[in-house]
Amino acid sequence: MDVLLSFAFPLATGAGPMNEALRATEAPDTLRAAFTVEMTSSKARRTFTFDPREPDGRRWRLIVAAGEDADLDQAAAAWGAEIAPDGRLFPDDLRASLGARVNVDDLGAAWRLSFQHAPSANDTALDRWATQRLQAQAWLEPIDGRFLRIDYTLPRPVRGPNGGRLTKFQQSYLLDTEPEWGLTYISQFALNFEAKAPFKTIRQNYKAEITDATFFFASVEMEQQFVAAAVTTPNSR
Repeated sequence: MDVLLSFAFPLATGAGPMNEALRATEAPDTLRAAFTVEMTSSKARRTFTFDPREPDGRRWRLIVAAGEDADLDQAAAAWGAEIAPDGRLFPDDLRASLGARVNVDDLGAAWRLSFQHAPSANDTALDRWATQRLQAQAWLEPIDGRFLRIDYTLPRPVRGPNGGRLTKFQQSYLLDTEPEWGLTYISQFALNFEAKAPFKTIRQNYKAEITDATFFFASVEMEQQFVAAAVTTPNSR
């Protein structure tokens, strides 16, 4: 019978292989991405392409639609209306979100990090309220120093800050490494959310899978600066 041994220990954020993993998530502000995304729910499927180099009306385009789901269409429309939809591929502020210390379970092939999400500059007041009540975990591959997965889960229903109840919240991110620049990006995420108010229930339950992602810099000068910095600090790539 195989026995799985694990070792638990606290770790300062940025120490050991975690620092390398965090650096891989910190993409330069000028890095952009063109990609295809398939968004699916239990009732429908939508596939979009995004390319920031296209004119405004053609940057976010629907190419496949099957089934009917108004909630999925609303989530897709909100994503496409963002100033930079490709920003969702970059796990920004992860270093700040992990806080000063995490608890690590060393499972051999991977580390499981448990942490209390620390508010970042991009968090809204609602984000701050929610993350104080969520359980957060991240999975890290210590040999190559890369994050593999991040999960936020609501352990039990709670009353909302403005009334009503948040009855369900589970959000998961799967991460991958793009081959050219060696940076970590979000290749898949899933959201299962439910909130109830008098005479109204709000739900979002869908998965988004990123394919055909191409990363590039907004200018040649910025690309040259990134390459020069990578040569100076070779462990950053």
